[in-house]
Amino acid sequence: MHKVVLTALAALGVVGILGMTNATTADASSKVNNYINDKNIKPAKITKSVWNGFPKNKYRHGKGKPEGVVIHETANPSSTIYNEIAYMKRNYNNAFVHSFVDGSRIINIANTDYLSWGVGFPGNARFVQFEQVEVHSKSAFAHEVANAAWYTAYLLNKYNLKPNDAAYDGKGTVWSHGSVAKHLGGSSHTDPVGYYSSTGKRYFGQKYTMAAFYQMVKKYYNAMNVKHTKLVSATYKSVNQQAKLSSKYKKYYLYNHVKGANKNAKRQSWSKISPKVGKTYYIDMVAKKTGSTTWYRIKPSKNTTSKTRYWVYSGNLTNIKDVQTEATATSANVDSASASSASDASSSSSSN
Repeated sequence: MHKVVLTALAALGVVGILGMTNATTADASSKVNNYINDKNIKPAKITKSVWNGFPKNKYRHGKGKPEGVVIHETANPSSTIYNEIAYMKRNYNNAFVHSFVDGSRIINIANTDYLSWGVGFPGNARFVQFEQVEVHSKSAFAHEVANAAWYTAYLLNKYNLKPNDAAYDGKGTVWSHGSVAKHLGGSSHTDPVGYYSSTGKRYFGQKYTMAAFYQMVKKYYNAMNVKHTKLVSATYKSVNQQAKLSSKYKKYYLYNHVKGANKNAKRQSWSKISPKVGKTYYIDMVAKKTGSTTWYRIKPSKNTTSKTRYWVYSGNLTNIKDVQTEATATSANVDSASASSASDASSSSSSN
């Protein structure tokens, strides 16, 4: 049912069952891409079907910090997406990926915040990975390419990564299994190059390439980052406050800028601040959107020197209060002492 498993585990790197490509120079015109555009093919929505049986190991830079996406292909012309998923759950000790794609579905089966075992060491600790199931019609192949390219763009956007074709120098965010094998090692697979080439030629009279696929990834990524809503203005004020993370924080998102008030505002992963209900975060700026909501810029600790800050909607926080500085603490003590002295003097006068 699956492509041959090459080896077993090696330092959190099981050699992959799945594979991807050496890229070629971009086609001046891809018939597959043109078909997708002309037919206005809409990518499928992601189906979340995460199985808790998969191991949860962090990427080399930590949980929720992949460095790119690897595209695979199953090399099995007779299997279905559900056959492949069932097989992978039974054989995950040898290898597994995060998601599967075909002509009508994108099914996420493993938490993308943790690494998978699809390309061996060292790639496993760096990349989100997904498999494409072989399809057998012109329309199905075009839809599968659209699904795979959109999903790649979605993952890049989710983890704040920019598209960069890794095929040429092994330094990028969009990888085939073949590019991983060539530049990083870990396996000898070259998928999905062969599948793309033969299927494109069969149904479109032209080989499909990873370079053409990368163009679709960029198209979808750019569309995700175009702001169609009119930005509102906001007033900003520096503060020195602290607050606790509310139990409702999962209803909202973390942002690099105030949402709706900055064209570069983009969702960030909650893992960036190690969220925990009741945990204290420090606020150095408040933003009030015109006729709308209040936002806070938080940092992980009171005296951090890091330039990294994140904006959250006010509903994320509770128990907001001023941070007591050494000066205010001294002033408070002086006021308290003065009040106590005045009280003692008054008491003494009364007794006289």
